[in-house]
Amino acid sequence: QVQLVVSWGGLVQPGGSLRLSCSASGFAVGHYAIAWFPQAPGKEREGVSCISSTDGSTNYADFVEGRFTIARDSARNTVYLQMNSLKPEDTAVYYCAADPTVSTASARVASAYIYWGQGTQVTVSS
Repeated sequence: QVQLVVSWGGLVQPGGSLRLSCSASGFAVGHYAIAWFPQAPGKEREGVSCISSTDGSTNYADFVEGRFTIARDSARNTVYLQMNSLKPEDTAVYYCAADPTVSTASARVASAYIYWGQGTQVTVSS
């Protein structure tokens, strides 16, 4: 049974950092594309980062490029999202998602992913 468990959201001041984790069971993270989708109140889930299943390549939304880093630890079967220089507009519930066949073109499209974690709240506020 495939399961994704998202952890380590929280409250942080602007300019601060958080590292989210997405722990997988039922599949190997190296064999699936994994992506992160924040969802702010009243908004759609918008992919900010993903890591490919084929070659481990990563891509990022422009507004997080240089601030967020996605990384995969196959030994722990976990994918992380390191978030630095956080801004109030980064406040959202963050979900991770996994899929074995998502294409590069759809890598940050929510509807392309079949498996979802439960989400964790990230609040950036002073």
